[in-house]
Amino acid sequence: MDHEYEGRDLTGTVLRIEKSSIYDGDGLRTVVFMKGCPLRCKWCSTPEGMHSNIETTKDGKITYGSVMTVEEVMEEVRKDIPFYFHSGGGMTVSGGEMLFQPEFVAALVKEACKEGINTAVETSFYSSWKRIEPIISCLNTAFVDLKLMDSSKHREFTGVRNEIILNNIKKAGNLDLPNFKLIIRRPLIPGVNDSEEDLEELGQFLEKLPRVHHLQLLPYHRYGTDTYRKLGIDYELKDMKTPSDQHMQWCQSITNKYVKTII
Repeated sequence: MDHEYEGRDLTGTVLRIEKSSIYDGDGLRTVVFMKGCPLRCKWCSTPEGMHSNIETTKDGKITYGSVMTVEEVMEEVRKDIPFYFHSGGGMTVSGGEMLFQPEFVAALVKEACKEGINTAVETSFYSSWKRIEPIISCLNTAFVDLKLMDSSKHREFTGVRNEIILNNIKKAGNLDLPNFKLIIRRPLIPGVNDSEEDLEELGQFLEKLPRVHHLQLLPYHRYGTDTYRKLGIDYELKDMKTPSDQHMQWCQSITNKYVKTII
């Protein structure tokens, strides 16, 4: 079989494909959400993306996930090409954690790149650089979550330590790829990672990485709580409040000293 078609025939477990997103990269985006994630963030808004297997809600009415080939995903992505042309958009691969299915994602991003479609990923970077490198070489933008700088605290709230994540961000932050943009995201969880000390440490780390385009601060939200209920999963942060606009601006004023920051 021709290697080109071999890649198109690769299968992956896709959670869903969303059209016309304006929050996952430049312009209008087609977002391919992959199933499976090695992290267990207590504030995760996509609990249906945690496990790699196809899941059904307790009442049997909703199924999360389907097995698709690269070509089947691309057929959906190509339908939106006119919107990419007019808005400067493209395809974003998200999760779950897209690095949980690295071969499929690499083939998908490579195919989109070959067809002139702008490519982006949303990731925790919790994987080996060997898995990241083939994907990043075809990317226009990588959005990388950096949830906590302290590794023990990172494990407490996400289930894993962060040394791998920090090392991968350092490597990506020093890449010499002219068309590649690295954007770091910090989901701000009140009382967890939004203190002055947390934000100073984050800013000082990013200041040393020339490839970082900017830092994006994202306020905590509770959008996924209904899905937890449908899946019969307990949501641990029931009493957590969304940070105020004033607090978000205060956080921005701290990290802005080190790196361009948007909220």
